[in-house]
Amino acid sequence: MEPGTDTLSKALRINLDPRWYGTIAEIGAGQEVARWFFRAGGAAGTVAKSISAYDMAVSDAVYGKSDRYVSKGRLQAMLDLEFQLNLDRLEAERGDSNAFFAFADTVVARSYRGGNECHGWMGVKFQSHVHDEPSQIILHVRMLDNEASLQQEALGIVGVNLLHGAFFQHHEPDALVESLLDRLTTGRIEIDMIELKGIEFRGVDNRLMALKLVQVGLSGAAMFSPDRDVLQPSEVLRKKAILVERGSFRPPTVVNLDMLESALAKFEAEPAVAGRDILMLTELTMANLLAGGTAIDRRDFLARADLLAACGMTVLISDYVEYHRLAAYLSWRTDGRIGIVMGVPSLLDLFDESTHARLPGGILESFGRMFKNELKLFVYPMLREGAVVDIDNVRVSPELQPLYDYLSGRGSFVALDNYKPEYLPILSRDVLKRIASGDTLWESMVPGEVAALIKKRSFFGYRRPEED
Repeated sequence: MEPGTDTLSKALRINLDPRWYGTIAEIGAGQEVARWFFRAGGAAGTVAKSISAYDMAVSDAVYGKSDRYVSKGRLQAMLDLEFQLNLDRLEAERGDSNAFFAFADTVVARSYRGGNECHGWMGVKFQSHVHDEPSQIILHVRMLDNEASLQQEALGIVGVNLLHGAFFQHHEPDALVESLLDRLTTGRIEIDMIELKGIEFRGVDNRLMALKLVQVGLSGAAMFSPDRDVLQPSEVLRKKAILVERGSFRPPTVVNLDMLESALAKFEAEPAVAGRDILMLTELTMANLLAGGTAIDRRDFLARADLLAACGMTVLISDYVEYHRLAAYLSWRTDGRIGIVMGVPSLLDLFDESTHARLPGGILESFGRMFKNELKLFVYPMLREGAVVDIDNVRVSPELQPLYDYLSGRGSFVALDNYKPEYLPILSRDVLKRIASGDTLWESMVPGEVAALIKKRSFFGYRRPEED
């Protein structure tokens, strides 16, 4: 870290810069951000007002009624009101010399009794130049320290980092995201959602920002919707039954969709799923995106994201190579049933003991963690030398076959026998080769909307006929 980038120095730099002037509004964990600016000195040049509204009646009177006080909606109401008040009250006097901002957070830190989820929403709405249209950054944070005082300290540091990043690094969104961790560690804070919008961020694709959160370790997972909106995973997953398919989706094929549709039919029939909303996810892991390298090809990532969006899919990006870690992440956020969709090749990989070497208990510990909440694997068959291989006739190594038989007998594996046989010969790598070679047979191997987008955007080396 460069000298002068500690939290107090960041606050002082903002205080001494005559450009920005505005409001800091905080609910739920004290004036943790505002106090850094008052401690640094010179805050009169930056802070027009600081406010805390802990009582719900007071908060409602200021910002309007809300069903949930720690929510994105409440944060947005705070940002909008405080920013507009600055314009209404200060524009005439200061508008030619100051760019206005409103910072807000609404959080719940550790209670005296403990056991509660410690999280919150934080954001800043700001002008980067005088009389400019506003830009905005919103975060969802989870405080991971065990003590309330440490959680409050971490929250204050993130808030200063956010303001400093918004003012001085808005032209470098990647650097802005990385700077949120300054003077913190990923063991203290998690940021699982970030959204940048407004005039300064008109060229930013928030899906890349979601990817960046996972890349730098600010979150183990991030999520976005088919319409490209970033999502806060806990809110989306809450109380739902989850069906997730992991894959490369390069590109998504008719097999990928048939796997999900076949699994959904089986999943819906489970008594534990009855009456639950079902969320289907397509998951891309960081390991898959890196593909053995050290850097992610952003164009390739966005191509896959766009193609999954064309199929109407919600996308989860995760750093959970091990399935038991994915299962733990999902089960912590929902009390609904979880199903993982995979093909027989992935099932065989699960029974490779080397893939569980990082756990002291090896494969037994891994499976114990994965299946502890009645999670089930929905397994799609494969072709091997012209024969169909499914969960009933697949064979693992002799020493692990008893474990396989035990898990199969207890119902941990569900055979997707409702598959389309004509799809079994289709492999993503063959589709890619045909796209690059100009063999039009690939178009029948992917959903129509995927084929149309590949041709429109020239993904994966596709060349239009007139280019040949």
